[in-house]
Amino acid sequence: MQPCGFAVAVGRAGFRGNDATDRPIAVYTSSPGALRRVTRARISAQRREEESERDMNEVEQELIGTALPYWEAEATIVRRFFRSKPAREDHIFWLKAQLWKELHPVDGYFTGLQKELNKLVTIFPEIDKSIGRHQYHSLLEQLTQEFNHYVLMADVLEYLLGHPVSAQDTVQLPQEKKLGDIRRRYANSGSVVDKAAVLVTEGGGARMFREGRKLKGGRLEKMIASAMEVVYQDEKNHYREAAREAAHAVRNKRELARMKKAVCEVSLQRVYMRNEMFKEPLTSSEIKKCLASNAPERRNTQS
Repeated sequence: MQPCGFAVAVGRAGFRGNDATDRPIAVYTSSPGALRRVTRARISAQRREEESERDMNEVEQELIGTALPYWEAEATIVRRFFRSKPAREDHIFWLKAQLWKELHPVDGYFTGLQKELNKLVTIFPEIDKSIGRHQYHSLLEQLTQEFNHYVLMADVLEYLLGHPVSAQDTVQLPQEKKLGDIRRRYANSGSVVDKAAVLVTEGGGARMFREGRKLKGGRLEKMIASAMEVVYQDEKNHYREAAREAAHAVRNKRELARMKKAVCEVSLQRVYMRNEMFKEPLTSSEIKKCLASNAPERRNTQS
């Protein structure tokens, strides 16, 4: 039994932050009334934390819902392309464009694989000083993963070309260049909200790879499906992680509206980029219909 006026706080909120012993904090009170006030304050703080977490989850889901119609439009483009029995030259076309993208992930947010790797080399002596080893390892894994995606796609292209892939075999298409310009405008605006919005759109919800992994057929189709499967498994949860991170940048409804507007603009350009890459299987009218059919308000009505 505890003496009157003495309580021991136990639980997550009751431990010292980095105390290696994790000893419970002793809270001294002068009376049972004071103890009740301390308890009420803790309950109130816990409720505020739970409400904040709920609000964060709602923002996260709203951001995903905003981007989803555009991601599904990308999926429709990829499905239609592969179902059209594309010629060898059509495969070469999209693979060259995808290789450029793999070497320049999230153009406007990152600066290309080579420059990002050079940055990691430069800051290597700062590990456990200005940058934690876990953060450094995470960055290294991201870049290694991106380069592996390049390797997988390059192998498919090399099979089609019949000769080793070179730098000249990567192509930045006009709609991709426009996408990079839009991303850079938001990423360099000086707004945390704008920059976080760009990350939400990264990868298009992995829809291209989700569809490509289903491809069946001969050796070429199996190579494409195998490469797409690897990328899909690596990236299928990226959009959730990005939305969670972006939600932390939103402080009010005005900032949420600003972020959603940026997500829509970048995502729409992603659709145009993907349509160009796959030889425009959708007309402008079909893109509009596809977006409208997957709009949040329409999904809510149908559910």
